[in-house]
Amino acid sequence: MKKLTFAAAIAVAAATFVSCGNSTPKADLKNDVDTVSYAIGMAQTQGLKDYLVRGLGVDTAYMDEFFRGLNAGVNAGDDKKKAAYYAGIQIGQQISNQMLKGINHQLFGDDSTKTISLKNFMAGFYSGTLDKGGLMTQEQAQQVLRVKMPVIKAKAMEEQYGENKKAGEKFLADYAKKAGVKKLGKGVLYTVIKEGSGALPTDTSWVRVHYEGKTIDGKVFDSSYERKEPVTLRANQVIPGWTEALTHMPVGSTWEVVIPQEQAYADRETPQIKPFSALIFKIELIGLGRGK
Repeated sequence: MKKLTFAAAIAVAAATFVSCGNSTPKADLKNDVDTVSYAIGMAQTQGLKDYLVRGLGVDTAYMDEFFRGLNAGVNAGDDKKKAAYYAGIQIGQQISNQMLKGINHQLFGDDSTKTISLKNFMAGFYSGTLDKGGLMTQEQAQQVLRVKMPVIKAKAMEEQYGENKKAGEKFLADYAKKAGVKKLGKGVLYTVIKEGSGALPTDTSWVRVHYEGKTIDGKVFDSSYERKEPVTLRANQVIPGWTEALTHMPVGSTWEVVIPQEQAYADRETPQIKPFSALIFKIELIGLGRGK
Protein backbone atom coordinates (compact mmCIF):
# COMPACT_ATOMS: atom_id res chain seq x y z
CA MET A 1 0.00 0.00 0.00
CA LYS A 2 1.36 3.40 -0.98
CA LYS A 3 2.06 5.48 2.11
CA LEU A 4 -0.24 8.47 2.47
CA THR A 5 1.20 11.87 3.25
CA PHE A 6 0.19 13.32 6.60
CA ALA A 7 -2.07 15.87 4.92
CA ALA A 8 -3.73 13.20 2.78
CA ALA A 9 -4.23 10.97 5.78
CA ILE A 10 -5.96 13.76 7.65
CA ALA A 11 -8.25 14.32 4.67
CA VAL A 12 -9.12 10.62 4.53
CA ALA A 13 -9.66 10.51 8.28
CA ALA A 14 -11.92 13.54 8.25
CA ALA A 15 -14.14 11.87 5.68
CA THR A 16 -14.42 8.51 7.47
CA PHE A 17 -14.24 9.03 11.24
CA VAL A 18 -17.35 8.82 13.36
CA SER A 19 -18.12 10.77 16.48
CA CYS A 20 -16.05 9.70 19.47
CA GLY A 21 -17.09 12.39 21.92
CA ASN A 22 -14.27 13.73 24.08
CA SER A 23 -13.22 10.40 25.57
CA THR A 24 -10.45 8.19 24.20
CA PRO A 25 -11.98 5.92 21.52
CA LYS A 26 -11.63 2.17 22.05
CA ALA A 27 -10.50 -0.06 19.22
CA ASP A 28 -12.86 -2.86 18.18
CA LEU A 29 -11.15 -4.87 15.43
CA LYS A 30 -13.83 -7.21 14.12
CA ASN A 31 -12.60 -7.56 10.53
CA ASP A 32 -9.82 -6.59 8.08
CA VAL A 33 -11.29 -3.15 7.41
CA ASP A 34 -11.34 -2.45 11.15
CA THR A 35 -7.75 -3.62 11.49
CA VAL A 36 -6.52 -1.64 8.48
CA SER A 37 -8.40 1.44 9.74
CA TYR A 38 -6.62 1.21 13.09
CA ALA A 39 -3.26 0.60 11.40
CA ILE A 40 -3.69 3.66 9.14
CA GLY A 41 -4.54 5.80 12.17
CA MET A 42 -1.50 4.51 14.04
CA ALA A 43 0.88 4.80 11.08
CA GLN A 44 -0.06 8.39 10.29
CA THR A 45 0.82 9.67 13.77
CA GLN A 46 4.53 9.11 13.23
CA GLY A 47 6.19 12.43 14.04
CA LEU A 48 2.85 14.07 14.91
CA LYS A 49 3.56 14.62 18.59
CA ASP A 50 6.88 16.25 17.81
CA TYR A 51 5.15 18.46 15.21
CA LEU A 52 2.49 19.47 17.74
CA VAL A 53 5.14 20.45 20.27
CA ARG A 54 7.77 22.01 18.02
CA GLY A 55 5.66 23.22 15.12
CA LEU A 56 2.46 24.31 16.84
CA GLY A 57 3.64 24.95 20.40
CA VAL A 58 1.23 22.46 21.99
CA ASP A 59 1.92 21.69 25.65
CA THR A 60 1.65 17.91 26.08
CA ALA A 61 0.02 18.48 29.47
CA TYR A 62 -3.09 19.49 27.49
CA MET A 63 -3.34 16.60 25.05
CA ASP A 64 -6.96 16.03 26.17
CA GLU A 65 -7.77 19.47 24.79
CA PHE A 66 -5.98 18.62 21.55
CA PHE A 67 -8.11 15.51 21.14
CA ARG A 68 -11.25 17.48 22.01
CA GLY A 69 -10.46 19.91 19.21
CA LEU A 70 -9.43 17.07 16.91
CA ASN A 71 -12.77 15.32 17.39
CA ALA A 72 -14.66 18.56 16.84
CA GLY A 73 -12.79 19.20 13.60
CA VAL A 74 -13.13 15.65 12.32
CA ASN A 75 -16.85 15.55 13.02
CA ALA A 76 -17.55 18.96 11.48
CA GLY A 77 -17.82 17.29 8.09
CA ASP A 78 -18.59 19.83 5.38
CA ASP A 79 -20.19 22.32 7.74
CA LYS A 80 -18.90 25.54 6.15
CA LYS A 81 -19.55 27.67 9.24
CA LYS A 82 -17.49 25.37 11.45
CA ALA A 83 -14.80 25.05 8.78
CA ALA A 84 -14.42 28.84 8.68
CA TYR A 85 -14.23 29.02 12.48
CA TYR A 86 -11.56 26.30 12.70
CA ALA A 87 -9.57 27.98 9.93
CA GLY A 88 -9.66 31.19 11.97
CA ILE A 89 -8.43 29.35 15.06
CA GLN A 90 -5.57 27.80 13.11
CA ILE A 91 -4.44 31.02 11.44
CA GLY A 92 -4.87 32.98 14.67
CA GLN A 93 -2.57 30.57 16.49
CA GLN A 94 -0.01 30.84 13.70
CA ILE A 95 -0.14 34.63 14.01
CA SER A 96 0.29 34.43 17.79
CA ASN A 97 2.94 31.72 18.00
CA GLN A 98 4.97 32.40 14.88
CA MET A 99 4.23 35.54 12.89
CA LEU A 100 4.12 38.12 15.70
CA LYS A 101 7.20 36.68 17.39
CA GLY A 102 9.11 36.78 14.10
CA ILE A 103 8.02 40.34 13.30
CA ASN A 104 8.89 41.61 16.78
CA HIS A 105 12.31 39.99 16.62
CA GLN A 106 12.90 41.43 13.16
CA LEU A 107 12.03 44.94 14.33
CA PHE A 108 13.21 45.00 17.95
CA GLY A 109 15.79 42.22 18.17
CA ASP A 110 16.05 40.68 21.64
CA ASP A 111 14.20 43.51 23.38
CA SER A 112 11.12 41.69 24.66
CA THR A 113 9.67 44.90 26.11
CA LYS A 114 8.80 46.18 22.64
CA THR A 115 6.12 44.86 20.32
CA ILE A 116 4.01 45.97 17.41
CA SER A 117 0.41 47.02 18.12
CA LEU A 118 -1.78 43.90 18.05
CA LYS A 119 -4.91 46.08 17.77
CA ASN A 120 -3.66 47.83 14.64
CA PHE A 121 -2.18 44.64 13.22
CA MET A 122 -5.59 42.97 13.49
CA ALA A 123 -7.36 46.03 12.03
CA GLY A 124 -5.10 45.86 9.00
CA PHE A 125 -5.48 42.08 8.83
CA TYR A 126 -9.29 42.33 8.80
CA SER A 127 -9.32 45.03 6.12
CA GLY A 128 -6.79 43.20 3.96
CA THR A 129 -8.64 39.91 4.22
CA LEU A 130 -12.00 41.46 3.34
CA ASP A 131 -10.37 43.65 0.69
CA LYS A 132 -12.44 46.67 1.70
CA GLY A 133 -12.50 49.52 4.20
CA GLY A 134 -8.72 49.72 4.49
CA LEU A 135 -6.74 52.87 5.28
CA MET A 136 -4.29 51.97 2.51
CA THR A 137 -4.04 49.71 -0.50
CA GLN A 138 -1.88 46.59 -0.56
CA GLU A 139 0.67 48.48 -2.66
CA GLN A 140 0.73 51.35 -0.17
CA ALA A 141 1.12 48.89 2.70
CA GLN A 142 4.15 47.32 1.02
CA GLN A 143 5.65 50.77 0.45
CA VAL A 144 5.13 51.68 4.13
CA LEU A 145 6.95 48.49 5.16
CA ARG A 146 9.86 49.16 2.81
CA VAL A 147 10.32 52.70 4.11
CA LYS A 148 9.39 52.56 7.79
CA MET A 149 10.46 49.11 8.98
CA PRO A 150 14.19 49.83 8.51
CA VAL A 151 13.77 53.11 10.40
CA ILE A 152 12.07 51.41 13.36
CA LYS A 153 14.64 48.62 13.36
CA ALA A 154 17.59 51.02 13.23
CA LYS A 155 16.18 53.04 16.13
CA ALA A 156 15.62 49.91 18.23
CA MET A 157 19.11 48.61 17.45
CA GLU A 158 20.59 52.01 18.31
CA GLU A 159 18.89 51.93 21.71
CA GLN A 160 20.13 48.41 22.45
CA TYR A 161 23.60 48.56 20.93
CA GLY A 162 24.47 52.24 20.83
CA GLU A 163 27.39 51.60 23.18
CA ASN A 164 28.86 49.26 20.56
CA LYS A 165 28.86 52.10 18.06
CA LYS A 166 30.56 54.48 20.51
CA ALA A 167 33.19 51.89 21.42
CA GLY A 168 33.92 51.25 17.75
CA GLU A 169 34.25 54.95 16.96
CA LYS A 170 36.70 55.40 19.84
CA PHE A 171 38.70 52.35 18.76
CA LEU A 172 39.03 53.63 15.19
CA ALA A 173 40.01 57.11 16.40
CA ASP A 174 42.76 55.66 18.62
CA TYR A 175 43.92 53.21 15.93
CA ALA A 176 44.21 56.02 13.36
CA LYS A 177 46.85 57.70 15.57
CA LYS A 178 49.20 54.72 15.47
CA ALA A 179 52.36 54.82 13.37
CA GLY A 180 52.03 53.36 9.89
CA VAL A 181 48.22 53.39 9.80
CA LYS A 182 46.72 54.44 6.48
CA LYS A 183 43.16 55.36 5.56
CA LEU A 184 41.07 54.30 2.60
CA GLY A 185 37.80 55.81 1.51
CA LYS A 186 34.68 55.30 3.64
CA GLY A 187 36.72 55.22 6.87
CA VAL A 188 38.52 51.89 6.44
CA LEU A 189 41.93 51.87 8.16
CA TYR A 190 44.84 49.50 7.53
CA THR A 191 48.40 48.68 8.46
CA VAL A 192 50.70 46.89 6.04
CA ILE A 193 52.14 43.72 7.57
CA LYS A 194 53.66 42.51 4.31
CA GLU A 195 53.87 44.56 1.10
CA GLY A 196 52.90 42.69 -2.05
CA SER A 197 53.94 43.53 -5.59
CA GLY A 198 51.31 41.69 -7.64
CA ALA A 199 48.24 42.86 -9.51
CA LEU A 200 45.43 44.84 -7.92
CA PRO A 201 42.01 43.13 -7.87
CA THR A 202 38.97 44.91 -9.25
CA ASP A 203 35.67 44.73 -7.43
CA THR A 204 34.56 41.88 -9.72
CA SER A 205 37.78 39.86 -9.36
CA TRP A 206 37.85 36.43 -7.78
CA VAL A 207 40.51 36.37 -5.08
CA ARG A 208 42.13 33.73 -2.89
CA VAL A 209 42.71 34.86 0.67
CA HIS A 210 43.61 33.73 4.13
CA TYR A 211 42.04 35.80 6.88
CA GLU A 212 41.26 36.13 10.57
CA GLY A 213 38.39 38.25 11.90
CA LYS A 214 38.25 39.73 15.41
CA THR A 215 35.99 42.06 17.34
CA ILE A 216 37.66 45.10 18.91
CA ASP A 217 37.97 43.27 22.24
CA GLY A 218 40.23 40.73 20.52
CA LYS A 219 37.82 37.80 20.21
CA VAL A 220 38.33 35.77 17.03
CA PHE A 221 34.99 35.04 15.33
CA ASP A 222 36.25 33.50 12.10
CA SER A 223 39.56 32.26 10.72
CA SER A 224 40.59 30.48 7.54
CA TYR A 225 43.97 29.91 9.19
CA GLU A 226 42.28 27.69 11.78
CA ARG A 227 40.63 25.72 8.96
CA LYS A 228 44.02 25.50 7.21
CA GLU A 229 42.38 26.32 3.89
CA PRO A 230 42.35 29.65 2.02
CA VAL A 231 39.03 30.99 0.79
CA THR A 232 38.08 31.91 -2.77
CA LEU A 233 35.55 34.71 -3.09
CA ARG A 234 34.53 37.59 -5.28
CA ALA A 235 35.69 40.99 -4.12
CA ASN A 236 32.24 42.58 -4.37
CA GLN A 237 30.36 39.78 -2.61
CA VAL A 238 31.64 40.52 0.89
CA ILE A 239 31.05 43.33 3.37
CA PRO A 240 31.84 46.78 1.87
CA GLY A 241 34.96 47.27 4.02
CA TRP A 242 36.47 44.09 2.59
CA THR A 243 35.79 45.21 -0.97
CA GLU A 244 37.41 48.54 -0.22
CA ALA A 245 40.53 46.86 1.16
CA LEU A 246 40.83 44.12 -1.47
CA THR A 247 40.69 46.56 -4.38
CA HIS A 248 43.68 48.45 -2.96
CA MET A 249 45.81 45.43 -1.99
CA PRO A 250 48.45 44.17 -4.43
CA VAL A 251 48.59 40.37 -4.62
CA GLY A 252 51.08 39.08 -2.06
CA SER A 253 50.09 41.66 0.54
CA THR A 254 49.08 40.99 4.12
CA TRP A 255 47.22 43.79 5.88
CA GLU A 256 45.58 44.40 9.21
CA VAL A 257 42.31 46.12 8.30
CA VAL A 258 40.00 47.92 10.73
CA ILE A 259 36.50 48.34 9.37
CA PRO A 260 33.93 50.78 10.82
CA GLN A 261 30.55 49.28 11.60
CA GLU A 262 28.76 50.99 8.71
CA GLN A 263 31.18 49.26 6.30
CA ALA A 264 30.76 45.93 8.12
CA TYR A 265 27.39 44.55 9.26
CA ALA A 266 25.88 47.83 10.54
CA ASP A 267 22.67 47.03 12.46
CA ARG A 268 22.64 43.38 11.43
CA GLU A 269 23.41 40.75 14.05
CA THR A 270 25.22 37.45 13.57
CA PRO A 271 25.72 34.73 16.19
CA GLN A 272 29.13 36.17 17.12
CA ILE A 273 28.90 39.81 16.05
CA LYS A 274 26.63 42.33 17.73
CA PRO A 275 25.06 45.20 15.75
CA PHE A 276 27.19 48.30 15.10
CA SER A 277 30.45 46.42 15.72
CA ALA A 278 33.69 47.70 14.23
CA LEU A 279 35.79 44.73 13.11
CA ILE A 280 39.48 43.89 12.72
CA PHE A 281 40.74 41.57 9.99
CA LYS A 282 44.09 40.19 9.06
CA ILE A 283 43.80 39.69 5.29
CA GLU A 284 46.42 37.87 3.23
CA LEU A 285 45.83 38.20 -0.52
CA ILE A 286 47.30 35.04 -2.02
CA GLY A 287 46.25 35.41 -5.63
CA LEU A 288 43.61 36.14 -8.24
CA GLY A 289 41.27 33.71 -9.96
CA ARG A 290 39.30 30.71 -8.82
CA GLY A 291 42.00 28.08 -9.16
CA LYS A 292 44.24 26.76 -6.41
